[in-house]
Amino acid sequence: MANSRYGALELPNFRLLLIGRVLVTLALQIQGIAVGWQIYALTKDPLALGLIGLAEAFPAIGVALFAGHVADIMDRRRILIAVVATLSACIALLAFCTHVLDPHFVIASLFIIVVITGFARGFYGPAAFGIVSDIVPRELYGNSSAWNTASWQLSAVAGPVLGGLLYVAAGPTWTYGTAAVLLTFALFCFLIISSATTLPTSRVISVKENMLDGLRFVFSNQVILAAMSLDLFAVLFGGAVALLPIFTTEVFHMGPQALGVLRAAPSIGSFVTAAFLTQRPIVKNAGNILLVAVAGFGLCMIGFGLSTSFYLSLFLLALSGALDGVSIYVRSTIIQLLTPNDMKGRVAAVNSIFIGSSNEIGEFESGVTAKYMRLVPSVVFGGFMTLVVVLTTTFKAPKLRKLHMHNLADPDV
Repeated sequence: MANSRYGALELPNFRLLLIGRVLVTLALQIQGIAVGWQIYALTKDPLALGLIGLAEAFPAIGVALFAGHVADIMDRRRILIAVVATLSACIALLAFCTHVLDPHFVIASLFIIVVITGFARGFYGPAAFGIVSDIVPRELYGNSSAWNTASWQLSAVAGPVLGGLLYVAAGPTWTYGTAAVLLTFALFCFLIISSATTLPTSRVISVKENMLDGLRFVFSNQVILAAMSLDLFAVLFGGAVALLPIFTTEVFHMGPQALGVLRAAPSIGSFVTAAFLTQRPIVKNAGNILLVAVAGFGLCMIGFGLSTSFYLSLFLLALSGALDGVSIYVRSTIIQLLTPNDMKGRVAAVNSIFIGSSNEIGEFESGVTAKYMRLVPSVVFGGFMTLVVVLTTTFKAPKLRKLHMHNLADPDV
């Protein structure tokens, strides 16, 4: 099984986890499309788009380390069940508020509910990452990472397109309602997973010390720290997703359907990469490949910012996603292999601060720079800063630059 390209998929619990995660991603992508379009339609302010991202990022960052501690001392499956139930209730509440409230109150309710979902998603990441090692043997970590990435990207492709079509055809209320239903099905998948989280029993656990252990582990490992930092700053400066509603309306003069396609384009590219990596995993020169991929991502963002052609922009977004798929694969495999199982939740929590929340903070950065630097210069600036980050990492992290995947078995890496 270890040599099989489909080894992880042969495990029933991993298949259930994969299906559940796909449904969660679909629902959250649909929610993202609906919230972004609705906020911009109500405010016509790019800063509002950035503030929505910030409203989700701050709670996720604030709770992340504690969530990692919880994921290492409690049953991770139960955490997933509680989180998905909360997310489903929140999105159902979005549908209710949109349907019954005055538009001015809708804006306030969107921000409040997004804050709550931010807290929930702060717990989701560490539990979802950690449960993989509860149900997948170590020799299949790389294979499971590839399938996780491929399935995530597939749902991230379908989610924005479906969200855009639903928004046009049925409006925001039914769009949110559909997302809530998808989360309900995901909840069922997690309910029937059979997993065995190894719980600590030999000592009294200090919450503070447990959280600090996770931070110390990450900051003492140059490879993990460099991989996380590289992606953090690339996403922080190089992402233009929050500005896509503005590009759609003001540059391309199109509607929600086109927004859904643009949002899906990076995920299409990333899915193609991830599917390829399930068959041909990266073994040699993983560090250099990661650095080149992130640099290419930055160049794509510069090209996207300068483009006035919808189809060229679509291609550049898809290419940026393909390169990002390489980054996701290398980083997730590194973290899975180098992190002990009893620290998976805490390390995933640090990773979520570096990576997951950088998406939302990156949206805020994009909104601020677009407001004060104008649309195109803000995106070009972000792409240029991504190149600066890659150059800095190349010189500051020689262990990452020299990394081969087979070296990950070395505890001194």
